[in-house]
Amino acid sequence: MALGLPMTTMPFSSHDAYFATVAVDVRRRLEAIQATVESLLREATRCIGYGMPAFRRKRIFFYFAAFRKHIGIYPPVSQDAELIAKLAPFRGPKGNLSFLLDRPLPLDLIGRVGGGFAAGIRVTTNADAIGERAR
Repeated sequence: MALGLPMTTMPFSSHDAYFATVAVDVRRRLEAIQATVESLLREATRCIGYGMPAFRRKRIFFYFAAFRKHIGIYPPVSQDAELIAKLAPFRGPKGNLSFLLDRPLPLDLIGRVGGGFAAGIRVTTNADAIGERAR
């Protein structure tokens, strides 16, 4: 049985290089997270940080990685009390997020996390931005 954990300790040159080292079902989950962040934050660019797939907008704001039983998202959410409450079932002792591989991914929440990290303070999405421009 293939594990979620990347099968190498070598540094990765891209998201795709990282994704190629995990089981197909885990790869699909990572790709879904990647697509969610990219659809909401079109100005974000892919990069690798601390050996994990990440996104940057001036600086890295969102990291995600596969582990044996979960996908982790970093850093901890600390600015939005409502989002923190919704993420409670997924938060570890230090606030990092863990999404078990045998459960559905809450992509809407993950998108809000990415938006919140990118904004630095408040959580926004492309839909929010479109609504604000229409006002």
